[in-house]
Amino acid sequence: MKTIRELALAGKRVLLRVDFNVPLDERGKVADRTRIEAALPTIQHLRQQGARVILISHLGRPEGEKLARYSLRPVAEALELLLKHPVRFCDDCVGESVQRAASELRDGELLLLENLRFYKEETENDPTFAQKLAALAEAYVDDAFGCAHRAHASTVGVTKFLSPCAAGLLVEKELSYLGEKISHPERPLSIILGGAKVSDKIGIIQALLDRADKMLIGGAMAYTFSAALGHAVGRSLVEPDKFDVALAAMAKAKQRDICLLLPVDHIVSDSVDCTARTVGTLRTVKENELRERDIAVDIGPKTVALYSQTIANSKTVLWNGPMGIFEITDCAVGTLAIARAAAESPATSIIGGGDSIKAVRESGYASKISFMSTGGGASLEYLEGKILPGIAALDD
Repeated sequence: MKTIRELALAGKRVLLRVDFNVPLDERGKVADRTRIEAALPTIQHLRQQGARVILISHLGRPEGEKLARYSLRPVAEALELLLKHPVRFCDDCVGESVQRAASELRDGELLLLENLRFYKEETENDPTFAQKLAALAEAYVDDAFGCAHRAHASTVGVTKFLSPCAAGLLVEKELSYLGEKISHPERPLSIILGGAKVSDKIGIIQALLDRADKMLIGGAMAYTFSAALGHAVGRSLVEPDKFDVALAAMAKAKQRDICLLLPVDHIVSDSVDCTARTVGTLRTVKENELRERDIAVDIGPKTVALYSQTIANSKTVLWNGPMGIFEITDCAVGTLAIARAAAESPATSIIGGGDSIKAVRESGYASKISFMSTGGGASLEYLEGKILPGIAALDD
């Protein structure tokens, strides 16, 4: 696909789709700037070229209503602080006021438009809405990899009315790490998968079993695998209707001589309240020794040691999903240990998923991770081998 490295954009108005869908705190300020920081290289590249940059994004799910709590104004303030350069803000994303603001831009200047999802036409990929967005600019750059799996007006529709249409530096980097470095990895390649449900990761399990040397399973999804094998799992979260998926994955791993690891010990409790973020008394138990009332909340110390050693001996590591109930501090030990192991390993380390990235940041080792994907659902779909509409729409 074409990238901004191939375009001459000096003096041109560029519609730049970014993913500024960031959390806001109780004061209405940006609580996590990760996605904003990820877009900075592309923004700086365009500014240095002398492009006139019109940034567009969504935030949250306002469902077509103009709701103040979903305004991108706080994002404009955060971006301005990061860039140390003025960022104009427009309180709409289409209309005469927006057209006027865009036409007044000078070389190297930035304009952030209001939340695209204040209009339901955005998620409906309405062609008239897309044409209004496209009319603001002379070129389109997509740097919102986290939205690439959505065929929306700002990711697909605008490409029908603008040329050239190219990928930004973040999209280019995401595809390099999630594509090339996983499809043709330095081996051994270890895949670490966690999170709550097997059903959320059926496709990625099947796809990555074609590429992995080792697969390490953690989080609540591990207990669907254990229960499928007939092991005692107490009251741990299990998906009985996915036993066949788990057994098929283990059979495929055995057939392909892939080492598929499940936890060998567990941190358990007899009570968990995720809303209050509290947990009862914790104990460590061995594999297959969970009592009837036990709920597994994290991987145990022997599993941490086993998984950490496997990671240390890898050349490439891909991790998606926490090892326990990460939002409860007492149940985050295993996840933080895996974050530390990935950072300390000499392997190329690729991290995806909000909780996994949060764990790496909290562990203090973020600077030692090779790449942290901003993609979320887009990352999973791309790793599964699915075509991403937002990428397919760009110029070849």
